[in-house]
Amino acid sequence: MTAPRPPRWHRLLLTGAAGALGRVLRPRLAAHCSVLRLSDIAPLGSAAPGEELRPAALEDKAATTALLEGVDAALHFGGISTEQPFEAVLPANVLGTFHVYEGARLHGVRRVVFASSNHVTGFHERSRTVGPLDPPRPDGYYGISKACGESLAQFYFDRWGIETVSLRIGSCFAEPRDRRMLATWLSHDDLGRLVLAALAAPAVGHTVVYGVGANRDTWWDDAAARRIGFVPREGSERFRAAVEAREPPEDPSSAAAQRQGGGFVALGPF
Repeated sequence: MTAPRPPRWHRLLLTGAAGALGRVLRPRLAAHCSVLRLSDIAPLGSAAPGEELRPAALEDKAATTALLEGVDAALHFGGISTEQPFEAVLPANVLGTFHVYEGARLHGVRRVVFASSNHVTGFHERSRTVGPLDPPRPDGYYGISKACGESLAQFYFDRWGIETVSLRIGSCFAEPRDRRMLATWLSHDDLGRLVLAALAAPAVGHTVVYGVGANRDTWWDDAAARRIGFVPREGSERFRAAVEAREPPEDPSSAAAQRQGGGFVALGPF
């Protein structure tokens, strides 16, 4: 009988563990580390075996930097995940990400997986394929905050050698919810595989990848994801008929239909 493989990492940190994606990742990371440190300001429930619960507000510098002590790598998924006024987005998404990187620097953490967003490039036209080397064109304050996080990731690599894979995640739900998501959908299991690839890939420097499934239509060049060892296994095509039956076609003259960010491009001002 083959002995079970030991966990690859001793302790991992997951911020935003009570959020939608944090709840997806929490059980999927458990088999890959001895200790999973979970943080959020929302309730985290009871700790399972091998879990540490460390509630903290990302805008609290002392509390957030302390989260990084003794961890092998950090998965930074905390913060505001919807379009909001900039004053609401700034504390957790910008200051909070800075505090995570400061914690990594102070405690010698060498790898961060940062939950960025496709909304960093949401104002690009749907008629073109966009890759990590194309200029950011955020579609709102949320996208701006994620572009700032990517800049922090680049700076902390250039200055202190902390490696990051920034994941420009598409639409990660159990299934696509509308016509746009037929192009942007990423399954929960593929998200788990993407995160593990980002943790394990050697010598990533600061690598930006798009987190998207094996969809028929896509607006993003995912070659960088393949280079870190991620190939999506699930696509949206099996949902197409149901989505198109319940969702009317988009108005082709609208900004939401012309731009990759969809409805985000038309939100606000607040």
